Amino acid sequence: MKIDDLSFELPHNSIALRPLRDRASSRLLRVSRGGDIIIHSGFRELSEQLREGDLLIMNDSKVLPVRLRVNKTSGGVIDLILIREISEGVWEILCIGRYSGKVTIDGKIQGEISIDKNSAMKTITFKENVRNIIDKFGLMPLPPYIKRLPDELDRTDYQTVYASQEGSIAAPTAGLHFTESIIRSLKEKGVEIETLTLHIGRGTFMPIKSKDAAAHKMESERFTLKTSLIDKIHQYKKMGRRIIAVGTTTTRTLEGVFSGRYLLEAPNNGVISGSTDIFIYPGYTFRAIDGMITNFHLPRSTPLMLVAALLGIENTRKIYNIAIQKGYRFFSYGDAMLIL
Repeated sequence: MKIDDLSFELPHNSIALRPLRDRASSRLLRVSRGGDIIIHSGFRELSEQLREGDLLIMNDSKVLPVRLRVNKTSGGVIDLILIREISEGVWEILCIGRYSGKVTIDGKIQGEISIDKNSAMKTITFKENVRNIIDKFGLMPLPPYIKRLPDELDRTDYQTVYASQEGSIAAPTAGLHFTESIIRSLKEKGVEIETLTLHIGRGTFMPIKSKDAAAHKMESERFTLKTSLIDKIHQYKKMGRRIIAVGTTTTRTLEGVFSGRYLLEAPNNGVISGSTDIFIYPGYTFRAIDGMITNFHLPRSTPLMLVAALLGIENTRKIYNIAIQKGYRFFSYGDAMLIL
């Protein structure tokens, strides 16, 4: 498929720059996979849209405050995100510009940015404990379309209430709508809830540069899930019970495992730890999930491609046009959609 098939114009006021103070007050657009059933409701009524016996699976990865503002020797500021630790004190980074050389934080902590001539990979090296630096000076890595500095509110706003496994550089945003009360109401309804972990790296939000979806390559992201969850999904699907993923990252983990598109990194001891670079776009046959809760995504993005694989291209365009017309809030801090 052509990437431009999922391009759209979005009014600036449709972009949510802050979440609603009450997470549960977000809107929820329910749509069938065939695109013919559309229900407008609130996320607080999620339990009314699901049924007893459904299995809801969440990504419990926790976002680290890995955005740092460092000073060049000239005094200029570089805004960077720590991507992954390569070796002790050395981290791959994401930032704009070609600067390499010494930097400081708070005038005391010293680091050095380097650019590999062969791979163009940028790294920063610190002699001090990086975790201490993150805890003291780190900011939440908000998406680039939110053009303000993250603040203390974002430390809780940009985190799911069930986050427990540290390692992501972006939030699994479909989960931001959940509250303890909503989770409790789902369990009372008879909806089962399970978790897995996929640590979100830059692969999830890197832009697609090719014109054809098939030419795009996702970067691998690490995941962990229990083998008992895999067995449960197989069993429940035979029983006709619905498997519903919370978010595209949960979906990619499950589909990566069920399609065999993953690399095993640790021995199977009741837990599968590995990585997946699966890229799901229209034409893909889903093997694990029956439905998904997701936010409204950026045009031409990999999460939107996944949504279109589940809904179909024309249905996705139709639903997104309806969401824009009805004033739904878009992107990470925006409203949600339930596809069943």
